[in-house]
Amino acid sequence: MAKTYKIAVIPGDGVGPEVTAEGLKVLERAAKLFGFTYTTETYPFGADHYIATNEFMPEGQLDEFRTMDAILLGAIGDPRLPPGLVERGVIAATRFGLDLYINLRPIKLYAEHLCPIKDKKPEDVDMVVVRENTEDLYTGLGGHFKKGTPDEVVIGNQIFTRKGIERAVRFAFELAVRRNGKKKLTLVDKANAIEIQQLWRRTVEEVAPDYPGISFDFAYIDAACMWMVKNPESFDVIVTPNLFGDILTDLGAMVQGGMGVAASGNIHPGKVSLFEPIHGSAPKYKGKNAVSPVAAIGAVGMMLDYLGEQRAAEAIDATIGSLLASKRVPSLDASSGLKTSQIGDMVAGELETTLNAV
Repeated sequence: MAKTYKIAVIPGDGVGPEVTAEGLKVLERAAKLFGFTYTTETYPFGADHYIATNEFMPEGQLDEFRTMDAILLGAIGDPRLPPGLVERGVIAATRFGLDLYINLRPIKLYAEHLCPIKDKKPEDVDMVVVRENTEDLYTGLGGHFKKGTPDEVVIGNQIFTRKGIERAVRFAFELAVRRNGKKKLTLVDKANAIEIQQLWRRTVEEVAPDYPGISFDFAYIDAACMWMVKNPESFDVIVTPNLFGDILTDLGAMVQGGMGVAASGNIHPGKVSLFEPIHGSAPKYKGKNAVSPVAAIGAVGMMLDYLGEQRAAEAIDATIGSLLASKRVPSLDASSGLKTSQIGDMVAGELETTLNAV
């Protein structure tokens, strides 16, 4: 019997509605080809909603999300509002409110010509970053003293818990077991300069014996950034605190070809989770039908994989790879010469071709 999924859709701001529409186009085609059904509920949360109502999300919204199987987000952010305001009110509020403690970021090169690093091929760039998603400086603990004066002081507290670290580390080890990779986990931290981050190292060392087939090593964040450019082939699964993961995954996006291909999942295993492209709302391109929807389509693929529709997820990934490697989609930015809707049509149309290949 076909499964039916309930999906919350937040198109958001800027180009968010445009790329989300293409993701949903591919989702519709995948459902027909792979034998599942779904319903969607669309929510208006974002800058326009906040400006009109002075609220980010209504009371009880998180409880409504908990009745869903997944959330698909387009993009959030608007230059009419202070930096980060609506992002904190929608994305961060959902991450923290639903305890989406894993931010999962595949970094995969689909075609050699997309990589800005000389002589790196798809087999050299194939890793996953597991970013702890609910602790660190992102908790917002701290504040201002004498704000707006020459004597202003600000304090932000970097918070880690053993529970929060261990569940991220275990998720990363388990992913390393399942992946067809190097069976290797790398912790990226800054434990030499930030002493409290030694808790991450101790946790990895204490958890590692439960995963005897997985090797592990440590890298400082500055060195890891260097190695990601110099020898990305050395990485398999990376686990890292929230702040470093935020930075490292943007670098990884450029190594794999640009923000236009980078998708992510905000995950609480076994519970409703949120999937999104990691690019911003790109307001200057709003309404121009010009940006790449590949990352949003990739987010749909990640969502389907999470929901248990692995064949559909693999087909979406293979189709993206085929279109990029063949240069039918020649680039991942607004200079591709293809409209946003054209790329969505191409992926949806190509899915049937790859149906028997997965």
